[in-house]
Amino acid sequence: MTASPPVPTARQQPTEQKDTSLSKCVLIIEDNPDGRETLRLLLTLLGFQVEVAADGLEGLRKGLELRPQAAVVDIGLPLLDGYQVGRSLRHGLGGKVLLIAHTAYSGPAGRERAEQAGFNSLLGKPADIDELVRLLRGE
Repeated sequence: MTASPPVPTARQQPTEQKDTSLSKCVLIIEDNPDGRETLRLLLTLLGFQVEVAADGLEGLRKGLELRPQAAVVDIGLPLLDGYQVGRSLRHGLGGKVLLIAHTAYSGPAGRERAEQAGFNSLLGKPADIDELVRLLRGE
């Protein structure tokens, strides 16, 4: 006899359910090669499907093409900054994408700008990995 998988529980809004799957597609947009690769490896090891981009333009293009369930976006990106990327992804993908700003600009002004740009959450650098995974899983 096999055990039934846990039933997802409602969160925040009645139509939103906890994401217990680990196959969520996550786009990491980070210009620092070491930071980008570290996040990619970590999230891949945890079972996420991970795509990466090294600048704002590449990140926006990949985001609109791939339509990931989540994007972790550095704010200090070349070509297009993270706020521009967040606004454009929010406009192009709507409310279905989880946008997480990942930045050294984590003070009150940075949080306000991130919220205005359409981000769901802001994590300061270095990110608390447990918090990042919790956000990505919808917990």
